[in-house]
This record gives sequence, C-alpha cells and structure tokens, in this order.
Amino acid sequence: MAISPIMKRIATAALASVSVLTATAAFAGEITIWCWDPNFNVAIMKEAGARYTAKHPETTFNVVDFAKADVEQKLQTALSSGATDTLPDIVLIEDYGAQKYLQSFPGSFAALSDKIDYSGFAPYKVQLMTVDDKVYGMPFDSGVTGMYYRKDYLEQAGFKPEDMQNITWDRFIEIGKEVEAKTGHKMMGFDPNDAGLTRIMMQSAGEWYFDNDGNLNIEKNAALKAALETQGKIMQAGIFKPTAGWNEWLASFTSGDVAAVVTGVWITGTVKAQADQSGKWGVAATPKLSIEGATSASNLGGSSWYVLESSKEKDEAIDFLNEVYAKDTEFYQKILTERGAVGSLMAAREGSAYGAEDPFFGGEKVWQKFSDWLAQIPAVNYGIFTNEVDTAVTANLGSMGKGAKVEDVLKAIQSQAEGQIQ
Repeated sequence: MAISPIMKRIATAALASVSVLTATAAFAGEITIWCWDPNFNVAIMKEAGARYTAKHPETTFNVVDFAKADVEQKLQTALSSGATDTLPDIVLIEDYGAQKYLQSFPGSFAALSDKIDYSGFAPYKVQLMTVDDKVYGMPFDSGVTGMYYRKDYLEQAGFKPEDMQNITWDRFIEIGKEVEAKTGHKMMGFDPNDAGLTRIMMQSAGEWYFDNDGNLNIEKNAALKAALETQGKIMQAGIFKPTAGWNEWLASFTSGDVAAVVTGVWITGTVKAQADQSGKWGVAATPKLSIEGATSASNLGGSSWYVLESSKEKDEAIDFLNEVYAKDTEFYQKILTERGAVGSLMAAREGSAYGAEDPFFGGEKVWQKFSDWLAQIPAVNYGIFTNEVDTAVTANLGSMGKGAKVEDVLKAIQSQAEGQIQ
C-alpha cells in the first residue's frame, strides 16, 4: 500500500520528535559550577544557566559561590590527590593561573578544540588556555585596560580630551606634572607593592615574564625593562599618591584625589558609582611605552571557564558553554549592561549595548572603545609562575624610585625569581 505525502510528513515529524527527546534525555543532568564573586561571576553564570534551561528544561544548574582562594585550594587539593569525584563539572580559573593547572595536571581538563569555534574570540584569550595546540577553556571576561581621567582637572590644567588620546607614558608623566602644578592633584594612585601596572605595561608591548616556550625572561626583556624605567620616572617625578592595598588605591580616585587611573575595564562600575562625579570623567587608550613593538592595548585580570575531564556531565557542560558563551551575543549585551562584564566573544561588539552612549562619561561610547582595544591586546605566555615573579618584581620595584640602575634591578629580580620557582 502506498504511503501518502501527508503520512510521510507525520512519520518524519515523529522521528524528529524521538530524536529530540533522545538528545534531551542524554542531557538530563545537573551541572555543578564553582566560581567566586556573587555580584559578577556567580550572577552571570546563573543568567547563562537560565538561558540554557529555557531551551533545555531537563538541565539544571548548581552554581556554588566560594571565595576565590577557596576555589583554587579545593581545585588544587582534589587534582593533587586524584579525588576527582569531589570536583564540579565546570570551574572558573583566573587567566594568570590557567597554564599552571593545565601543565601541572595534564588530562584533568577537557580539550574543547574540536567542539568550540575559537576564531570568534580575542586571540590573547585563546592562547593563554592552549597547550600543545589543544585549547581547554571557554573564554569569558576580559581585563582589557584603558585610562580613565578627570576631564575637569585636565581642563583646569589646560588640556582637552583629545590631548589624552593615544599618548605615551612619557607624555602622561609630563601631563601629570602640569596637572599637579595647576590643580594640586596628583596624576594617579600608585602602590609599589602591587605588580598590576608592571603587568599592564609589559603585556602592552607583547612580552611577559616568560618567553613563548615558558622560560624565564627577565634580564633581556625589553618590555619589562621599559616598564620598570617608566615606573621609576613616575616615582621620581612625584606625580602619584602613594597607596597601600586595594582599598587605599580605590579611594585615591573615588575620592577625587587624583586625576587618572589606568587599569582594567572591570573598574568602570566603581568609577560610575560616584554619582556626584557624573560628566567629569573621560576614557582614553592605555598610554604606551616608548619602545619598538609598543601598543596602546593591554590586559589586567580576567577569567575563563574549564570543564573537568572527570565530569559525568561533560558533554552537557560543553554543550552549555558552547551554546551560551560561544554563540549568544544577546547574553553578552545583558551582562555588559547589568554587570559591566566585557566578554571576549568578538561578535558581541556589534550589539546595541556596546554602541550605547554613556551619560556618566559625557556621552562617550565607552564600551565600544574597550571592545575595540580588546581586539588589539598582544598575546603573551603567562607561564605557570606569574605570581611568584610578581613577588620578585614588587620586592625590587621601589629601588627604581631611588635612582637604581634598571640593569641591577633586573638582575635582582632574575635572581629572586629563579629561587622562588625552583
């Protein structure tokens, strides 16, 4: 008996329904995620989970909020002991620590190279999660840097917004002297016991504490040398307000004491929290070093998501990350406007949120600027001992302000770093 076209369509639809149900059943699990910061990473991951569950109602999410140090300790302990049954399906890892985990615990994280289209992400984010040509993470937020400056203070000193665009650090220092002379305000807050500014300057010129093969790269590191020299100039010029610790550094600009702050985009929310300063701030590209290969783009901070190879819900976890973090551009608009998160998926830059004018910054398209700089960040090898070398840098940075020779400081950092990473 012949089958009518209508019956064929019904049969095809039924088979399709069975296929969908089968696929859904295969992904009917709970995905457990470890991360930190309830107002940022945790809230954003819950939003991502809700978007996925809307299309995959059988999937549930358990987003566990720990302190950052606790996430790192629990992950380290479990991987070291082999107690993988205590691990989540997905874990958040700060970018600076990614290579340490990937190289110290090979086989512990799921390779995603054949599951995710990485061509759509900022290149520097992809490189930092790559080992032996395999990519292991899902790129998340960026710490793309910029220079926030008080337009009112700069105008009092005779400078216009265009005078702050695409400047060198040497010019920044010259402007800082003028600002202090004419307004009484220091140019920036600066903590010599924090290596953040060193990192910003060094990466902007395409180098790190380690070369592309992961070998310590200190004494012949042109970018590090220039970063130390520049910070020495800042200290000797006296254009900074000394700060000790995070809270004092924040207070240096939220209080209105200083005229500028150079840091990651994640500080935008803190700057904007000072409602009485609305309209007084502007944003410009990160000052660049006066050496070959220097750029006006850099990074400070940022994290990414990793799937544990031991996860019973591994395929589901990967599918979730791929569907939301690698494809959902509207998701990135939402977390930008609600959380101030600049993701590293380049296609998200075309969204309305990125092109919006910000009244706090006098109508500047701040997010568009940062997303443009994001694409220009030089890729470097963070290695597995960034924090250890930071300690050596901060232990010796202060001597630059006292006129020490940079070659001697580099040798001291090299020697101390070698002792710390053995």
